[in-house]
Amino acid sequence: MAWKSVYWDEVKEGDELPAQKREITRTTVIATAIATRDFTPVHHDHEAARKSGANDIFLNILTTGGFIGKYMTDWSGPEGQLKKMVIRLGATCYPGDTLASNGKVVKKYTEADNHLVDIEYNLTVAMGPHAWGTVTMILPAKS
Repeated sequence: MAWKSVYWDEVKEGDELPAQKREITRTTVIATAIATRDFTPVHHDHEAARKSGANDIFLNILTTGGFIGKYMTDWSGPEGQLKKMVIRLGATCYPGDTLASNGKVVKKYTEADNHLVDIEYNLTVAMGPHAWGTVTMILPAKS
């Protein structure tokens, strides 16, 4: 697959990022917990998760952060760089959920030699907002 870079010169405040959907499976939850070295039982043991008050095992915050970063760099292309990420957490993401991502460019500016955009994003599941916040990205410029 060929990746296309988004250039700062072409972005406008108010631009919406393409929506993405990701099906969350039991394997997703367990594999990403292991990949992030989070061995907390609530991320791989159904009974432990239930004892903690959850419905089932659930996605960990490191995975949520990774999915946010991937959503941003899928949009920006290979030359975009994550500079800052602010995450607020809401509804738990369980196996069987569809994680829907959307975002919008809310600010475009330069700082030193960097061409920056601030993006507000939302990740939602059936229960409601899973994560939301802002990301600052450095984008390449044509000029």
